[in-house]
Amino acid sequence: MNENYVIGVDYGTDSVRALLVDADSGKELALGVKEYPRWKQNLYCDPIHFQFRHHPLDYIETLEYIIEDVLTQVPGAKNKVRALAIDVTCSTPIAVDKKGIPLALHTEFAENPNAMFVLWKDHTGVEDCNHINSFSQKWAIDYTKYSGGGGNYSAEHFWTKVLHVLRVDEKVREAAHSFVEACDWLPAMLTGKIIPEELKRNMCTAGFKVFWNKEWGGYPPNDFFKALDPVLDGIVDTFSKEVYTCDQPIGTLDCEWANRLGLNKDTIVAVGNVDAHSGGIGAGVRNKAVVQIIGTSTCNILVGPKNNNRLIPGISGQADDSVIPGMIGYEAGQAAYGDLYAWFKRILMWPTNNILANSTKIDEKTKKELIDEIYSEMIPNLARQAKVIPAEDSYIIATDWINGRRTPDVDYDLKCSIAGLTLSSTAPLIYKALVESTAFGARAIIEQFINNGIEIEEIIGVGGITQKSPYVMQVLSDVLGKTIKVIETREACALGVAICAAVAAGIYPNIQEAQDVICMKVTKCYTPNESSHQYYSQQYKKYNEMEKIKQLIE
Repeated sequence: MNENYVIGVDYGTDSVRALLVDADSGKELALGVKEYPRWKQNLYCDPIHFQFRHHPLDYIETLEYIIEDVLTQVPGAKNKVRALAIDVTCSTPIAVDKKGIPLALHTEFAENPNAMFVLWKDHTGVEDCNHINSFSQKWAIDYTKYSGGGGNYSAEHFWTKVLHVLRVDEKVREAAHSFVEACDWLPAMLTGKIIPEELKRNMCTAGFKVFWNKEWGGYPPNDFFKALDPVLDGIVDTFSKEVYTCDQPIGTLDCEWANRLGLNKDTIVAVGNVDAHSGGIGAGVRNKAVVQIIGTSTCNILVGPKNNNRLIPGISGQADDSVIPGMIGYEAGQAAYGDLYAWFKRILMWPTNNILANSTKIDEKTKKELIDEIYSEMIPNLARQAKVIPAEDSYIIATDWINGRRTPDVDYDLKCSIAGLTLSSTAPLIYKALVESTAFGARAIIEQFINNGIEIEEIIGVGGITQKSPYVMQVLSDVLGKTIKVIETREACALGVAICAAVAAGIYPNIQEAQDVICMKVTKCYTPNESSHQYYSQQYKKYNEMEKIKQLIE
């Protein structure tokens, strides 16, 4: 029997990963990972002003590296690869010219952040988003209905970022013919079909982030966007009218990219996808199960039958045929999870990085070893100490809104707060409160679904934190009062698009049958402690009162 290999490519915040999978057995054969070189140098970003951009060359160069890497790890793999698929963090749009070339690839825009991919966590457009929400509520049709709805369209979504870039940068505004999501542009690039009007855009991004819905016949008309702001005039008319599900092929590798990647030119390229939705597929999302993808931020992915036409308020969005074709897909999430712990770690590392690093009382080799040891052991040590703190000593309450709140009820003006500090407060105690705050944020999301009629019988955890942070996962289970099943792979997103590639290549007839073979198995379960759950339920009430602090600091 001929072996059928597929490749799933997952573009994350800091790096890109390629997963080579045997589609017949579901075995993961090789993993390639590469950090974005420009991003690693902190280029084109301004965190103080919430600006985060990726240069398209980072995507292109790292793609070549990781594909070569996984093929090298498995000799003879080249001729067995049937298909590949790509997902990207979302929403991550970029301005392109009439030929579909990103403006940042032109010399005059090569150093202009506004001509680059606007990363998912870029919040430079909060005021622009507020305008979209207020304007949309006055229009005859609320086009935000399925993308947050009722004035909850997000600063992380497509039109917010497009509007912001066009408003603040006249040169980009004059040169831009269209805007394209990264997860649509990259597959199109590989097939040589990047002209905006012909480029195949995916259902997930269109339905969740770009206002596409069958209810109003596709995208909103240009009249809506022109009235919203004249700078948007004509942009929507550059989009192809149809959108495509993640299990469809868009073509095969063109000759140039087949040579650059070392693959055969008949390798099928699937429609692009949103990273979190791919992660849901890779983790085995199904009806009445929620997949929690837990990393720097979180995404909660659910699917349900189409006969359940409930509109869930306050979530990131919902769309038919989005996560799994034939079902309704739902998305919610937290704007920061591991990022909150990383922030606290940076705070505690300040004297190490700024005093010890410059000390003349210790040799350079020992100094570096000490700094590296402190850095790597900081969080594990905090977790060990936090774990043994008695409940009666846990008097600190924190919120997880250090990057604003994504769900429920988006509000990027919210700030993280830590209340109850005393002179006896210790670093482990504060860390404990921060971990609890992220779990409380997760509980708010689960309750948003349950309170609006969505049945949840199973919680599936996936992502880096589920694999390496037992303390965080136990707290999450205790707060939710539910068992969390952890999936073996850390690369659920790459695995998810590999599944999509297998279906696009015709190896399986649909995603569900491909999941039965390719999805990883459960490796660990976290079961809630009932007394801890009762305690955390009382603390959760205090967490919900913390939003009132916003009024005091505005």
